[in-house]
Amino acid sequence: MQNDQFDILIVDDEESIRCVVSQVLIDDGHRVVTAESGEQAFDLILKRPFNLVITDIRMSGMSGMELLKKIRSVNSNIEVVIITSHSSLDTAVQAMRDGAYDYLAKPFESLHSISSVAARVKDKIRLNNETNDLNEKLRIYNTKLERANQELAELTTSDSLTNLFNKLYFERYFKAEFIRSHRYSHALSVLMLDVDYLQQYNDKLGRSRGDDLLRFLAELLMSNIRITDVACRYSGGVFAVIMPETTKEGAIVLAEKFHKAVGDYPFEGQESQPGGSVTVSIGVAGYPCDGEEGAEIVQLAEGALLQAKQRGCNQLVAAGQE
Repeated sequence: MQNDQFDILIVDDEESIRCVVSQVLIDDGHRVVTAESGEQAFDLILKRPFNLVITDIRMSGMSGMELLKKIRSVNSNIEVVIITSHSSLDTAVQAMRDGAYDYLAKPFESLHSISSVAARVKDKIRLNNETNDLNEKLRIYNTKLERANQELAELTTSDSLTNLFNKLYFERYFKAEFIRSHRYSHALSVLMLDVDYLQQYNDKLGRSRGDDLLRFLAELLMSNIRITDVACRYSGGVFAVIMPETTKEGAIVLAEKFHKAVGDYPFEGQESQPGGSVTVSIGVAGYPCDGEEGAEIVQLAEGALLQAKQRGCNQLVAAGQE
């Protein structure tokens, strides 16, 4: 529908009625097509769109009620107004129950009633279009909002430097995993590892090279853990790994594997480090062997890492080791 015009189909087997109604609506500025039977009208409807169909209720052949039902079966957006005589108002009411928008009683009280019903239909279609536009804009907005919320959630749970999960995610995930492990009596282990002498590396080679080192260590860590393990950047040069369904002994095996992988890799700039190589210190703790509380297991892993650092770095220490 453009501007104030819309397409109207007038259906009546009386030529005089078709002429009167169509002339009023043409004078109002609408595009009008006429049909002398329900069958002809329905063929036209199948070939081109109409905003409004004004049809007599009683016609030879297909009646206005039958035409209404056929229109509704193919296009629910076309509004239908029934023309009826005063003696058949009950039928007009039934037509409205079946989906007609309104009715015109003939003889017409005034020609203005024809213009008026077309204007009301035009307003309804305009409001429907505005509502549909608003709903579409709202749908697009909601889609963008959901995407933004998802991106925000990713930002709040991931580390922008390494693309690993961050400490917040570690705390949330470990809490949930510990509850599950406790409930089903499953093992659960935690690794804490720290890059030795990271500040010295940054001071000698620059912060950007230190960031590159952390990114590469994150990739190396991901390549040495299982798909069920969860690796996080805990803080600075400290990484943490949650290992579900894993005993402390099994965690130590994985820690040794990663410890060796770091020691064997020829890192760029490693000659600037003590001993001429990049190393990591690792602490390991497990449930239930080391404690019965989730916070206790994390603290024990942190304590084991601290012991590894105190023993001169490049060490692997399990909780409970002397």
